[in-house]
Amino acid sequence: MKFENLGLSQPVLQALDLKGYDTPTPIQAQAIPPVLEGRDLLGIAQTGTGKTAAFMLPSIDRLREADNRIPFKSCRMLVLAPTRELAGQIAQSAKDYGAMAGLKVQSIVGGTSVGKDRNKLHRGTDILVATPGRLLDLIDQKAFNLSGVEILVLDEADQMLDLGFIHALRRIHQLAPAERQTLFFSATMPKAIKELVGQYCNNPVQVSVTPAATTAERIDQYLFMVQQDEKQTLLEMILQERHQVPGKFERVLIFTRTKHGADRVVKRLSQIGIPANAIHGNKSQPQRERALAEFKSARTPILVATDVAARGIDIPGVSHVINFELPNVPEQYVHRIGRTARAGADGIAIAFCAEDERDYLKDIRKNTDAEFERLPLPDNFRAVVEGVGPTKRAAPGQRTRVSPKPRGAPRPQGEAASQPKPKQKHPSRKGKPNRPGGFRGKPGGGSRRGSGGRRGPRAASA
Repeated sequence: MKFENLGLSQPVLQALDLKGYDTPTPIQAQAIPPVLEGRDLLGIAQTGTGKTAAFMLPSIDRLREADNRIPFKSCRMLVLAPTRELAGQIAQSAKDYGAMAGLKVQSIVGGTSVGKDRNKLHRGTDILVATPGRLLDLIDQKAFNLSGVEILVLDEADQMLDLGFIHALRRIHQLAPAERQTLFFSATMPKAIKELVGQYCNNPVQVSVTPAATTAERIDQYLFMVQQDEKQTLLEMILQERHQVPGKFERVLIFTRTKHGADRVVKRLSQIGIPANAIHGNKSQPQRERALAEFKSARTPILVATDVAARGIDIPGVSHVINFELPNVPEQYVHRIGRTARAGADGIAIAFCAEDERDYLKDIRKNTDAEFERLPLPDNFRAVVEGVGPTKRAAPGQRTRVSPKPRGAPRPQGEAASQPKPKQKHPSRKGKPNRPGGFRGKPGGGSRRGSGGRRGPRAASA
């Protein structure tokens, strides 16, 4: 099947031709026809299967056909995304797909100037891609409203719930017009999503190309059982290629559960000469964009991220995803490893599991049907961890790590042990004995103040 068989208009087909796309993915082939008819839709598909084009292509055609004017301080199509990175990528896709349609596209996210967002939305826009928090900020400031919304899209809805946007989504639902088309997309289908679909959608067409919460078939998944405090050493040995793992490292995405954990991994890697960047909620928007740009260009081929950033990293060429810490929400595992094996490529996912994460691993296996191949630890791993073997390849002139003295080592015996250590004189004493009293070196002792805290004779005369 080709895109031209789905009923899309010539301007949209020309834009797809410019990008070199001619064959739709399964989710696109099933979703585009009902969306063109104006039906509400519930799409369940794994990340990286082309969901953005599945809702953006037919929506652009519907906006063109309606040919309504841009509403003042509002938009005709609203797309909600959970993260800044994902919002930026959806907005760029909208501009690419609508290049021949003449539609105005804007994006607003947190971490940027609210004043600039107010200015660019003052005259309204055709398509707005937004994160829920920033959208409600502008609504509360009377700088934007939802009265002109004709199409409402919730992308990665399950991630928005995981990030605590449930109250924001309920409020947006109340503010949006009742007469609208709603497109609902998610990679997983927990109970909370079903309840939200019932509120947002009206008799939606359901499209599911894979069972909910299953992992991509093109991703080979491997597992290391390792202690929590030994994970960093294992990671360094893998990245330094001192322990062979499947695949050739090109771009490596590492996931931690916390922001501080991500920063700590980056710091430790930099100490041994491995460049890496971190991306998480505490980073400013320019910092996040710079880290993604360096990762995309392979200038810094290692990126450490938290789950907040997981949905927005749509970069081809990610060869490995390493779960430095397993997610405590099993559905997050699907989204994490979905950063690799994109656009039809193969990928490799490696998980580090400590003793206190066994329950997380059990939940992941139960909810995703993931099958892991367990890998052995390096032969010299124990020696490196205990500090009696080489820990890294030292650069020229760089100090190597010195093994710590083992506990309980016997004390020296004989003459060396019997010789007392020479007494060290305090540098401030300059070889003079202490005088009696409190303040050293002042005749009569005491401080510059007299007894009882009163000024001494010299201070009083001054």
